[in-house]
Amino acid sequence: MSVDHYTYRVTWSPEDGEHVGLCAEFPSLSWLADKPEAALKGIRQVVSEVVTDMQSTGETIPAPLAEKHYSGEFRVRIPPEVHRALAMQAAEQGVSLNRLASAKLAA
Repeated sequence: MSVDHYTYRVTWSPEDGEHVGLCAEFPSLSWLADKPEAALKGIRQVVSEVVTDMQSTGETIPAPLAEKHYSGEFRVRIPPEVHRALAMQAAEQGVSLNRLASAKLAA
């Protein structure tokens, strides 16, 4: 597996006064740098080292999010009164509850 397939992000950290590189599949890892390019390079290097270490110890390595299969379905538990209110909104709009919930999640 290539560490290039992981989900990387660089953002500004006001607390640290630097850019921080992050990897969604390894939420405990980060890398601080003055420039965003350096933060990205740093987090990629840290992830590479962690994956190498995990491989050598036989640990399970997280699969890249980009390579996972998503069915498009998931269950959400909500209070009955919220369910009722959403069902009423869907009926008033002439759409299914599924379509209403999907539109609200996408917004």
